[in-house]
Amino acid sequence: MEKIPYKIYLSEKEMPTKWYNVRADMKKKQAPLLHPGTKKPLTFEDMQPIFCDELIKQELDDDTKWFEIPEEVQDFYRMFRPSPLVHAEFLEKALDTPAKIFYKFEGNNTSGSHKLNSAIAQAYYAKKQGLKGVTTETGAGQWGTALSMACQYFGLDCKVYMVKCSYEQKPFRREVINTYGASIIPSPSMTTEVGKKINAEFPGTTGSLGCAISEAVEVATSTPGYRYELGSVLNQVLLHQTIIGLEVQAALKKYGIKPDVLIGCTGGGSNLGGFASPFLGEMLRGEAKYKIIGAEPASCPSFTRGKYAYDFCDTGMICPLAKMYTVGSQFIPSANHAGGLRFHGMSPILSELYDQGLFEARGYEQTSVFEAAVLFARAEGTLPAPESSHAIRAAIDEALECKKTGEEKTIVFNLSGTGYFDLYAYKAFNEGSMMDYIPTDAEIAKALEKLPQI
Repeated sequence: MEKIPYKIYLSEKEMPTKWYNVRADMKKKQAPLLHPGTKKPLTFEDMQPIFCDELIKQELDDDTKWFEIPEEVQDFYRMFRPSPLVHAEFLEKALDTPAKIFYKFEGNNTSGSHKLNSAIAQAYYAKKQGLKGVTTETGAGQWGTALSMACQYFGLDCKVYMVKCSYEQKPFRREVINTYGASIIPSPSMTTEVGKKINAEFPGTTGSLGCAISEAVEVATSTPGYRYELGSVLNQVLLHQTIIGLEVQAALKKYGIKPDVLIGCTGGGSNLGGFASPFLGEMLRGEAKYKIIGAEPASCPSFTRGKYAYDFCDTGMICPLAKMYTVGSQFIPSANHAGGLRFHGMSPILSELYDQGLFEARGYEQTSVFEAAVLFARAEGTLPAPESSHAIRAAIDEALECKKTGEEKTIVFNLSGTGYFDLYAYKAFNEGSMMDYIPTDAEIAKALEKLPQI
């Protein structure tokens, strides 16, 4: 067999030209989104005031297996895709493990993350529809950066509501967003009615993705020529992100590598969903069996401690209801939680597949996550994002288990972004001031009290 290079690159001609829709292979589909008023499944017409028409079609389509990637989107992808699959030889050596470790590196673009894969697609459909601009939310800032870049490329206005504690911790992330011409507002703000309501109910709140979503949706639905665009959770977003997993499949096949363990971090689902969906499809079709792990923060434990139920997608309770693993729309993660992965719920697709037992989830405390991040940075030479470092932690744990047992498993994880705008968090870890916070059962139970009765 040909020697595996340190970095496996696909050629431009090998880049996927279609997105894969895992729903087409699911015998039991994810539950539909519900109208917050009528509690009935959302129709195309219900969604039109919020989302772009083409994105609504993708959101509702459970049967079409492959979606053509528009030429204009493919052209943009060529700026940073195909992205490399890296053989982590130096990390293997540092761990002294018989395991083979590979990671897909999605941080090789200015946004520093995988978020650009969906941002450019969503901006394209907004431009195609003749819209003036879009609104969105962002947690750690990667999605806000990605969408600001995409909107600048297509000449669209972009309004970003950023979780307040991240806004305050990451001034340079804000400046990148400003550089690409978007406006950025700390959330919850006093510029929207729902923001005023949240500030009144939670005085001094540091915000959450649920808060920022509420504000972005209010502005989109009340401003002519605007629509709302989301960076995770929704079916359409997972669809666009499957270019990651499809490239991983192609790169592994190129060198005859069969993965045993596949790992992605989970906040809302775009990362794990995009990376793992093509492999989950193989499992659903009975073609292969993999161990798939979703790594989430112990401070916002949707999978590991949440309830599988219908819940609001936002704190202001104005958005559609999704059946998902959730810790409650009123749950606001601790301000000391570094990075993103702050959403209270999980993708309906991944929630259903998790409920079916197709993959497992693990919750990690952030000091453990940053220990893994530092080890990786020193071994592999790339500073990882806090979000991605949850996957690194799980990969290291799996590799150390192989060291105990002597098994030569092949572990593949998604390094979904870089951490060069997260130095506030690295500083706290390096100084020893970083603290772990795990919500109590009582805190989660209180947030779940306001679950809608469906």
